[in-house]
Amino acid sequence: MRIKDALYISEQLQKKQFSFEEYLNEITQKYQDWQPKLNAFISFNPDEALAYYQKMNQVQAIRSPFQYLPIPLKGLGQNKKGWLNTAGSRLLANSRAQSNNHFVNKIEQLGMIPLGQTNIPEYGFKNITDSALHGICKNPWHLDYYSGGSSGGAASAVAAGIFPMATASDGGGSIRIPASFCGLIGLKPTRGTMPVGPNGWRGWQGASISFALTVSMRDTESLFYQMRTSQGAAPYQAPACEWRHQQALPPKKLKIAYCLESPVAKNVSATAKDAVLAAVKFLVDQGHEVVEIKYPVNLPELMVQYYRMNGADTAAMFSQMETAFNRHFTLDDMEPMTWAIYQLGQSMSASQYVQSLEYWDEAADSMEQLFLTYDLFLTPTTADCAPHLQTAFLSTEVYEQLFHAHTLSFAQREALVYDMFAKSLALTPYTQLANLTGQPALSLPTGLSLQGLPQGIQFMAAKGREDLLFMIGRQFEQNQRFILPKAYQA
Repeated sequence: MRIKDALYISEQLQKKQFSFEEYLNEITQKYQDWQPKLNAFISFNPDEALAYYQKMNQVQAIRSPFQYLPIPLKGLGQNKKGWLNTAGSRLLANSRAQSNNHFVNKIEQLGMIPLGQTNIPEYGFKNITDSALHGICKNPWHLDYYSGGSSGGAASAVAAGIFPMATASDGGGSIRIPASFCGLIGLKPTRGTMPVGPNGWRGWQGASISFALTVSMRDTESLFYQMRTSQGAAPYQAPACEWRHQQALPPKKLKIAYCLESPVAKNVSATAKDAVLAAVKFLVDQGHEVVEIKYPVNLPELMVQYYRMNGADTAAMFSQMETAFNRHFTLDDMEPMTWAIYQLGQSMSASQYVQSLEYWDEAADSMEQLFLTYDLFLTPTTADCAPHLQTAFLSTEVYEQLFHAHTLSFAQREALVYDMFAKSLALTPYTQLANLTGQPALSLPTGLSLQGLPQGIQFMAAKGREDLLFMIGRQFEQNQRFILPKAYQA
């Protein structure tokens, strides 16, 4: 029995097996039931969605397999004209988007209907969702746990069964982390494959990319090929190999590297290890060659360079915003962690920033060399399952230092930002690599803890080799290896 994924819903709507109004009422009822528990949404607009559908339905041509599908947009970086544009920040609480960005334009060109916006942390900096503006977003599997971040609201909306698919974005794991925590499929595509612009063309210097959270491989694959683009103005372009491989049959036997160790700490949970080892056994049984390796890069040093980018881009963002606001910003304008990142960027030299990006490029070369030997690289998606809402990610000492970040030297600010993220990074150390090097990565929902919380496994591939990720994902799915949320279980 096929689950009611996005393609199923869209097909039923196109065939008029049920009306759009009936489905919209069903979504609205689920929203009303779940939103008070989850806080997954920052806006919800069924009347606007219905008007949009009625206008679209006057034109009979079917634009894509996702025609008429209601879909929530992430409340960060996916601008729709007239909709909230808060970035999860109190400073922008009343901000509205002046125009659509190209990603949202593409969603609408494919006939999908935006319906509401999902919750995010301030500026997307965290792997949980708990902004001072919009509040904590909770996990449908267990309301005492986070659903992850920064696409936490999107993951909660899908995992609860409100929507079968939600747009998301990933600048350090923000699709794959909530996918792991919520039992979903999370693809971070190859850098340069998704629409960008007309503002924010570089998206954290290419580290950030928009896509979606899904519950089936066919949704993931179909959406990727429908959304994939090549923009002449885009600063990053995906290699052409992905286009060539789409029509070719991938090899039946792959050579797959795997790693159980954490690249930053020694706290990989038994659940995470067991999920990878079970995947290794399955892969061997399927005829693939699987080899254990050491983690291929110096991730702690790479993360130092990642945080430098965060700081520099944040300083540039606030510089532009200060011009618009006609005043200088203070700590009162942002959360303390954002202030520390901002202060790091304020004290960084141009040469330090350029050197950081060069380090990214060296890591990208190391990964491409790895993929000359191996087709895929397997790790846990996260080092453990979703964290409890009471988890303390900052020590009292580090938290107090955030308020004085502006008084520190550059070296002290850099150390503070690293320490500020240390516990978060230990929980989610596997996802950032693909963002910094540009490779695609896919989180699959194959594990479950003794407490009943999901645990994902992650496959990385060479740039442009989504076809291999889709192939391996389908093998797990077709052999009933996925553990999906209750809303999608037969």
